[in-house]
Amino acid sequence: MSFETLGLSPAVLQAVKDSGYENATDVQAQAIPAAIANKDLMVSSRTGSGKTAAFILPALEKILAARGDNTKRREKGVIYGPRVLVLAPTRELAMQVSKAAQTYGRHVPGLKVATVLGGMPYPLQIRQLTGPLDILIATPGRLLDHLASGKCVLGNVEMLVLDEADRMLDMGFIDDINVVTSHTPDTKQTVMFSATFAGHVGRLAQQLLKDPQRIEVASHTDTHENIEQRLHWADNPHHKDQLLEAILAQPELDQAVVFTSTQRDADWLAERLAEIGHAVAPLHGAMPQGKRNRVLMGLRRGDLKVLVATDVAARGIDVPTISHVINYGLPMKAEDYVHRIGRTGRAGRQGLAITLGLRDDVSMIRRIQQFTTQTIPVQHIAGLEPKTQEPRIFPPRPAGSFDDRGPRGHFGGGRPGFGNKSFRREDGGRPFHGGGKPFGQDRGFAPRQDGFQPRGDERGFAPREDRGFAPRGEGRGFQPRQDNNGFQPREERGFQPRDDRGFQPRGDRPFHGGGKPAFGAKPAFGGGDRPSFGGERRGPAGPRKGGFGR
Repeated sequence: MSFETLGLSPAVLQAVKDSGYENATDVQAQAIPAAIANKDLMVSSRTGSGKTAAFILPALEKILAARGDNTKRREKGVIYGPRVLVLAPTRELAMQVSKAAQTYGRHVPGLKVATVLGGMPYPLQIRQLTGPLDILIATPGRLLDHLASGKCVLGNVEMLVLDEADRMLDMGFIDDINVVTSHTPDTKQTVMFSATFAGHVGRLAQQLLKDPQRIEVASHTDTHENIEQRLHWADNPHHKDQLLEAILAQPELDQAVVFTSTQRDADWLAERLAEIGHAVAPLHGAMPQGKRNRVLMGLRRGDLKVLVATDVAARGIDVPTISHVINYGLPMKAEDYVHRIGRTGRAGRQGLAITLGLRDDVSMIRRIQQFTTQTIPVQHIAGLEPKTQEPRIFPPRPAGSFDDRGPRGHFGGGRPGFGNKSFRREDGGRPFHGGGKPFGQDRGFAPRQDGFQPRGDERGFAPREDRGFAPRGEGRGFQPRQDNNGFQPREERGFQPRDDRGFQPRGDRPFHGGGKPAFGAKPAFGGGDRPSFGGERRGPAGPRKGGFGR
């Protein structure tokens, strides 16, 4: 669909054309007209589908409409705050949104866009908040600081955008979002973008949105047609390093993002790749914001060929020249894998997503394949094939695909179920269940016509006469034994209080029966003649005579 059919104003439409875009993506074609109509939206779209423009363009339309209304004009010297507030989970994503707002609003006269991020100087942000302001893009933490100090006013917000709401909730911003929204008017328009609206994200949407329109153009199970996925198994970490070096040396690689699991791994791997001659830099949350900005600028200019990043950069890097995404360390959550590989193949280009897996990564790779319902093809690099047997991961189960054996009888599109063959015991040759019939058909879970009767010896499931589960015949039940090994107290075992064992004050009575010396009658811890607690001791390791209850 052409942008000219979406109801955009000439100033915004001209900026879109200047950026080289003629036709809108699916999410833009559905979200822009609904947002211009002032409807609350719940939007799910795949990363790289143009969702930033899907809310920035309607926001610019709202600002233009307010400027044309004399009743909404603002007096000079009065702090009104922003008309549009955008909350983003990470600094990189907030900067990407700010750049999009300035790009698409280049022909909007006097457009004021401010960005409030952690790691940036406070004085500059305070000057932006106190001056004329149209759009404010912020991360929740720093925005709360300005709200607490009274430097930020949100009482005139007309449109609130929660970008990647699921990510913000995963990062623990649920309370921050509630505080921010409590400072905004109830009449505002709210737009939420999220990969999913299940669970706590759906509850937040129900709390904040009024009669929302649901737009879902892509989900995590959709295939990435322009992104080729590969899986390379490595025998050990050294083998994985060799695979990484071979991939980075391929001539078709323009720029690559190598993802690690921790910040320490990102610093170490970037330093190691720099030593072998790569133009590389790390990017993670522990770096100052100024340095992170310089790294991203170097990546966009082409000064860097390899970026080693953690998941903080998985949402917010929009560099079309990234041709490869390499998962050196696997993500902590399966959905982060989708956002990682979405850094490549952007704007209609082709991309390659490669995962380097060790045997310890089998469980996470299995979760990723089940989450995306797609199998990552295994490939090899000539000369670097694994020497050990590769782990086997069964194909993911298609959604809702159960065969006639029930949920447990089918897994992974053709994997045989538990009941497709009879398991036979070696001792006797009888079938373990059901005589070779499918699992569960004759196992007795449903009431049978003949009732529950003990089965014969040929089946072996009923209690047998000599197994002792049923009460035995006369003389065989639980009776006190007549020998000295029974459970009844015996006179000589001393479990019953005896006349000479009472706990009376010591006097002329020994500590315990038998006429033996009481504890303390002789100097304790003396020589070899010291009395034992229960009687005589013959030698240091000899057997005792008597003792407690003996």
